[in-house]
Amino acid sequence: MKIIDLTQTIEENMPVFPGTEVPRLNKANTVEEHGFAELKMTMYTHTGTHIDVPAHMLKKGRPLTSYAAEDFVGRAVLVDATEAKGEISLQQLKPYETLIKEADFLILHTGWSRLWGSSEYFEGFPALSEAACDWLLQYKLKGIGIDAISIDAMETKKFSIHYKLFNREMIVIENLTNLKVIGRDSFLFSCLPLKIKNADGSPVRAIAMVED
Repeated sequence: MKIIDLTQTIEENMPVFPGTEVPRLNKANTVEEHGFAELKMTMYTHTGTHIDVPAHMLKKGRPLTSYAAEDFVGRAVLVDATEAKGEISLQQLKPYETLIKEADFLILHTGWSRLWGSSEYFEGFPALSEAACDWLLQYKLKGIGIDAISIDAMETKKFSIHYKLFNREMIVIENLTNLKVIGRDSFLFSCLPLKIKNADGSPVRAIAMVED
């Protein structure tokens, strides 16, 4: 089995959602001075490749630790949205319907991760349309992921896609990368988070597991 890392590296001065502080990684202890090394990390729960759970936007939404480990692992469908302009439409999802019916996760490949580290990463990426989102809600998906900063359009004030998914207790995975390496429509996906009590999200080490 081939393991493909779909995770952006956490480092200082990395891209973060506008208004969020970048992570701080400080050497709290060193081998030379203390005989062991420890890094003190200060960062937001939605840093880098991460998941959002309903508590992120819903006052009484499910927190992270109410989900079981199995909720972050399952069969995924990779949708090629690299030709999408402005939004990812229902018509672009329909060819994958047979796979989506049996899937746990839908992963949207926009190609936007190629712009990671530049100002362009925050502009013009295709986001899931409301019609496409409404159509997906009929299926038993655990979550939807994307290789962009948000599953909603950057200019939104309503975050309607987030709210629609959170109201179904689904998770959102953002800032994925390396999706073009997967090379097939269906694969085993994992996005296990840190087990942070009552959190609204967490950085994850997302991977694709593909049979050779």
